[in-house]
Amino acid sequence: MQIKRIALVGIMAVIMLSGCGTTVQKSVIREEKTQETESTEKESVTDKDTNMNEKESFNAESNVNDVIHDSAFDGYGRLIFPVDMEIEDNLKLKNISSILPWYSEVNIDKTVEIVNYMKSQAMNGEQIFYPIYSEEEMQEDPDKGDTGLFFFRGNAGAKTAITNAGGGFVYVAGIHDSFPHALELSKKGYNAFALIYRPGAQTACEDLARAIAYLHENAEKLQIDMTDYSLLGGSAGARMAAWLGSYGTAYFGEKDYPAPAAVIMQYTGLSQVTGMEPPTYACVGISDGIASYRSMEKYISQIEQNGTNAKIEVFKGLSHGFGLGEGTVAEGWIDNAVSFWEDNMNAGRKATAFMSK
Repeated sequence: MQIKRIALVGIMAVIMLSGCGTTVQKSVIREEKTQETESTEKESVTDKDTNMNEKESFNAESNVNDVIHDSAFDGYGRLIFPVDMEIEDNLKLKNISSILPWYSEVNIDKTVEIVNYMKSQAMNGEQIFYPIYSEEEMQEDPDKGDTGLFFFRGNAGAKTAITNAGGGFVYVAGIHDSFPHALELSKKGYNAFALIYRPGAQTACEDLARAIAYLHENAEKLQIDMTDYSLLGGSAGARMAAWLGSYGTAYFGEKDYPAPAAVIMQYTGLSQVTGMEPPTYACVGISDGIASYRSMEKYISQIEQNGTNAKIEVFKGLSHGFGLGEGTVAEGWIDNAVSFWEDNMNAGRKATAFMSK
């Protein structure tokens, strides 16, 4: 029942997104992709100069493959960019939008800031990537080797957010749709994680459930607070956040962990309201040809009618996938979303205090 329901929605989303006219080239045989990657790595080391072990920063002219193969990102550099998209050898950071179908307002300055932040953190000895599955699990299912959490550190012991990029359940657009959000949250002092998941509605939700479980189980080691955590997501990632918020981790094969204090979702056509939704903030552009702003308004209205705190912001002129929306009418929306999350942290504490009297 659960698989059919979610898989159907995911299939419908992909069918709808396919109308954008963009050809998505996916890897068919993982073994071939691995061999090709290994060959490219050997070529980059033996046939040309690379930035391996160099301390210089990346810029808009930097080659994407040089970022991927930088020694600072040993073993996980490929996951910074969509692993299910073909990346040409000469692709530069300034042209990253070419491998991000359905997304708008891709900010190259932010892309450069993110990869330099990651490299700086890694070279300073900070662990920035955490696998969520064991070696045994990854051997049994090699696709799980392309999952994990990128950690954008805030203050030790601070609250935690998990961000989930979209990509139509075909690829994971983390470099635009979750890394920037996580970085901004870390600047505000929060501990933020960006999930790289297996494309597919069911597998994506299973990976998010595992990520929530992993962070609860390792909160002390990571120096994070998982009480009142939040789930963020854009497009397909917003569906993931909403589904985990409504159905819970046990529904997707993990132990039963607490629901988030807030779900923060961007531009998705999700319409089914279960009555179990956590407090929910949403934002979308009026010119979004994929996720109707009217559908999102209706979704938020239904949550409010059920007695749960909910809010939506609708921005004129914006199309699908605007991310943080820097330089647009949506700029600053994430500040409003964080305030919403904080208000619902406080509301939860007040309710608990009242019930204990």
